[in-house]
Amino acid sequence: MLNIRETPFRKTVIKGDKPVNFKPYKAIIVTDNYYKTNGESVIVVKDVDESTIELDSTTTDRIKIKTLTNCTLLPDSGRIDEDWDEISVGRGACVELQYIGGTWYILSSDGLKME
Repeated sequence: MLNIRETPFRKTVIKGDKPVNFKPYKAIIVTDNYYKTNGESVIVVKDVDESTIELDSTTTDRIKIKTLTNCTLLPDSGRIDEDWDEISVGRGACVELQYIGGTWYILSSDGLKME
């Protein structure tokens, strides 16, 4: 089991004459068959045949998930995009989700298999 937590920091960037600070973000590599989100900004799923990620709206409101395996995303309540009880994400795909008003919405994605 490999769970690596990182909090990358970015330097201040100067845009014109104004500094722009980027907030640190939480990232994790998941190698388990099941994982429940816990406030991460980025998850990479790898080194497992299949994995299920449960989206926990009490700890997480926006997340990017990169899968290097087949992965199923489950909302903790409601449906994803008001239509789906779960979504299957293929190997190599990336999806970004946002929790708004009791529903998880897909903001951007590639490689989704909605069955």
